[in-house]
This record gives sequence, structure tokens and C-alpha cells, in this order.
Amino acid sequence: MEWSGAVSLGAMTQRITRDEVVHVARLARLSLSDAEIDEFTGQLGDILEHAADIEALDVGDVEPTSHPLPMVNVLRPDELRPALDRDLLLSQAPAAEDGQFRVPPILGEEP
Repeated sequence: MEWSGAVSLGAMTQRITRDEVVHVARLARLSLSDAEIDEFTGQLGDILEHAADIEALDVGDVEPTSHPLPMVNVLRPDELRPALDRDLLLSQAPAAEDGQFRVPPILGEEP
């Protein structure tokens, strides 16, 4: 079987064949059973028919969009607020040193 390469979906008048599914599966290094080949032949045919229906739509007056719904920022604006008292926080920590939390050494680091 010879693969014809890219084909315009609008010009597609026949469904994908079982041999084409076998060929594509072989190219993708997929091992398919006969039942899977039959199932995928039908599914791929349906997908290609749907793609052809979409390709046939007149979208000349439709502006390209990156998202179908309007996007709005749902986050609050950044505002300065009073911070927690550093000394109070450090007084409640298990260990503090030089105005910072003291944590155990990790990855074999020396204290």
C-alpha cells in the first residue's frame, strides 16, 4: 500500500480504510489486534468526517480568538498591609538566630 500523505479533508469522499489504519499503526510501532483495527477504523473515520464538517464551515467573518470566553483577572490587587511583628513571630519559633528562623542543617551541611 502506498501512503498518499496529507489530504484535504474537504476533498475526502471516502472513509479511511482498514489498510490505512494498519499502515499508520505500523508507522507508530503499535501492535493492534484485528478487533482493535476494526474499532479504530470506524473511530478514525468518524473523527475525519467531523474534521471535514468543521473545515467546511464558513468562518471568514469570525475573528480569531485565543479563548472562547472573556478573560478577567479574578485576583485582588496588590495592596500594602501591616506585616506581622518579627520579634513576636521569632519568639514563638523553636529556634531563632540573628533575626531569622534557625533550622537544622540539611544535606550534610555543618551548622
